[in-house]
Amino acid sequence: MKPIKITTIVFLTILLMNSTVGKAQTTANISYTVSFPDAQAHYADIEMHISGLKQNNLDLKMPVWTPGSYLVREFAKNIEGFSANINGKTVASPKINKNTWRISSKGVSSVTIKYRVYAFEISVRTSFVDASHGFLSTSGIFIYPANMLHSPSTITIKPYKDWSKVSTSLEMVNNDPFVRHSPNYDILFDSPIEVGNQDVFGFDASGVKYEICMYGGGNYDKERLIKDVHKIVDQEAAVYGENPNRHYVFIVHNHLRGGGGLEHLSSTVLGASRDAFGTEKGYQSFLGLVAHEHFHLWNVKRLRPIVLGPFDYDNENYTTNLWIAEGFTEYYQEIIVRRTNLYTPENYLDQIAVEFNTLENLPGKDVQTVAESSFDAWIKAYRPNENSNNTTISYYNKGAIIGMMLDLEIINDSKGKYSLDNVMRYMYTEYYKNKKRGYTDAEFKKGFEMFAGKKLDDFYKNYVNGLTPIDYNKYLGYAGYKITDELANSNDATLGIATATTAAKKVIVTAVTRGTAGYIDGININDELTAIDGNPITDASTMLNDKKPGDKLAISLIRDGLPVNLTVTLLRNTRVKYKIVPVDNATPAQLAVRKKWLSL
Repeated sequence: MKPIKITTIVFLTILLMNSTVGKAQTTANISYTVSFPDAQAHYADIEMHISGLKQNNLDLKMPVWTPGSYLVREFAKNIEGFSANINGKTVASPKINKNTWRISSKGVSSVTIKYRVYAFEISVRTSFVDASHGFLSTSGIFIYPANMLHSPSTITIKPYKDWSKVSTSLEMVNNDPFVRHSPNYDILFDSPIEVGNQDVFGFDASGVKYEICMYGGGNYDKERLIKDVHKIVDQEAAVYGENPNRHYVFIVHNHLRGGGGLEHLSSTVLGASRDAFGTEKGYQSFLGLVAHEHFHLWNVKRLRPIVLGPFDYDNENYTTNLWIAEGFTEYYQEIIVRRTNLYTPENYLDQIAVEFNTLENLPGKDVQTVAESSFDAWIKAYRPNENSNNTTISYYNKGAIIGMMLDLEIINDSKGKYSLDNVMRYMYTEYYKNKKRGYTDAEFKKGFEMFAGKKLDDFYKNYVNGLTPIDYNKYLGYAGYKITDELANSNDATLGIATATTAAKKVIVTAVTRGTAGYIDGININDELTAIDGNPITDASTMLNDKKPGDKLAISLIRDGLPVNLTVTLLRNTRVKYKIVPVDNATPAQLAVRKKWLSL
């Protein structure tokens, strides 16, 4: 069925795009037919028909990125065999830039376009086709007419051989599962399509129909999944006070080793390991992924930074607020699962401690702010290199920690009257529902301050736009907890490098951590370590046995085929391993915050 809020979104999208395009947009009738004659060779064939044209030139464009995954991926690179046909004749359709084809359409009312898409990249954000199924990540499949992003379209799927099912949030036309309708391109590009023989089951949650579509098999328990996912859905809807859908689809790809997720307006795509559902660790990890991507139904897909919609599909869409959009979602994925009682408070605190350790053991925490991490996602987050840990952080990770800090601050300062939930619901209601637009950085800050009951200028200066070390004990202390470092008394020596051993038993340096012995004394990425103090290196895990901080090592290595000798002075390993533990004699006020925070 059509989601409840789709009409509002479509109307807003049309208004905003009409105000930015600067000229009247053409209304046309657009349809696609998708077939898979060479599915075994990883191709989807697309036939696009456009009628009602009234312009001299028709530009056809392929998006360069997909919303939710902040990297220009150049989907046009996968297109081949592009051709245009008018009145039964092939006409010129030159490519005028990397993702645009131009057709002369003066005096022409309709045109048919054909092209093929090579789809052989397994991820939640890219299309994949083989003889077993077709996954269409729609922003990398469907070309659109320039200046017609508001136009509706119809998509007809012609399945390969015995494929019998289509899973997507796009509504059916005349109850035909192989014919779907999209109100506009923002919705089409936000509605992935799974075609094949996937296992489909589901449940109803307060009138919303949920489908779970499993491809690839696996040792999952359907009834347990239905029960537990239902709990997560209910807890997340309670944060915002409503579920804005009538139909929601989980598309799950189960592989030998899989992971990751990508949110969409009324669906999500999840990657999972098919045999991991049978262990509590694997199952809880999957539930965390479900909670994360489903929480995006509100946070990002509706409550969003102002630049993230309507989208520019030709260029990067920059924001400094991914620490809210993704980081808060990561925070909520764990707290939501805790609220369902699917794991204990201790499990939850262990998850938070992992977030602390991840951040604190990154040298990049002293280089990149979380606002900068958000803004530079397009050039850094999805393109890590051997030096990334020294210069960057994750807006997921630090954003989740900031979410926890603000949640505890608000609960404490309001004496349990408010929490971060109140901020999220207020912002959703005020900006998505009432103002029908995204928020600015300043507006979200005001939302925090409204429920914290005070200005947060210093908080933003220190933790959002600055590099001030986080005072974990201050915020955990509100709930009667503190951190302890299990490695505080360790005196282990380290070179500060990571290595990999090749099939030929060569020990190759793969990373060098800033400020460590290897970094200071000149070990490089790709160096082959051959000997320490004249002793050949045969096992990287034992090469520092019996060594201590302050020891000087004569290291022999090969760099670019030439021998190099270095003297390296070992330093103490400064890594931390925090654990969250209760303080002694917690006060009634601290216990009240704890109860509110952990849903005890």
